[in-house]
Amino acid sequence: MRSLDRAARSQLRTLSKENAEGVAQHLVMVSRLIHDEPEAALAHAEVAARRAGRVAAVREALGLVAYRLGDFQRALRELRTARRLSGTDHLTAHIADCERGLGEPERALAVIRAANLAGLDESERVELAIVASGARRDLGQLDAAVAVLEIPALRRRSGASPRLAYAYADALFARGDLTAARTWFARAAELDVDLETDAAERLDEIDGVVVIDALAEDELAENADDSVDPGEHEAGQATGMADPEGDQA
Repeated sequence: MRSLDRAARSQLRTLSKENAEGVAQHLVMVSRLIHDEPEAALAHAEVAARRAGRVAAVREALGLVAYRLGDFQRALRELRTARRLSGTDHLTAHIADCERGLGEPERALAVIRAANLAGLDESERVELAIVASGARRDLGQLDAAVAVLEIPALRRRSGASPRLAYAYADALFARGDLTAARTWFARAAELDVDLETDAAERLDEIDGVVVIDALAEDELAENADDSVDPGEHEAGQATGMADPEGDQA
């Protein structure tokens, strides 16, 4: 249980010791697998939910895995349950983005408007702004999509969010402000030391840079060489067919 955050550990204390330890192990595996092996993470989350379905952290884990897999209907159901059990709004951005994923941008904005921002930290408010911007773009409101991201965190010099800079660049790009978009994609690429975004690729796209995958080209060449039958090549040389410009007399 020590690998879990304090809030999750506190919630698991409502279970028997044996059950709490087992559920904790599944939650740890969810956190380890969710990004690279979400299907495996889902299996652990489902077992945890069967063993502790009334624990907010468990329902949150299941909802986040479903969200990762693009199962927005299930994610919405689980995350709403987790919010109800925990009484907090820290999942609001994910809940709103599920509404977007289901084609309901107006409902996404309604979820965001109803959130208690005072109870959220800056990173959670940033995520809300990013989702709100996406919902505005879904509705064709391109100016509003840019404006909603112009929050104090956007201009922060230290500890700035690469995701926020990227979202701002993307909103500017969608509006047709290519010069400003380039500036902010460059900013996002500079901030994105963990490669959370494709800011560098978007920057190259704007600059018209074509990236050639030399390794892929080498593999294609090798495959082409492998497709030639050595016996046919030798036969061609023996009959003079290898050199169509050669002496045919």
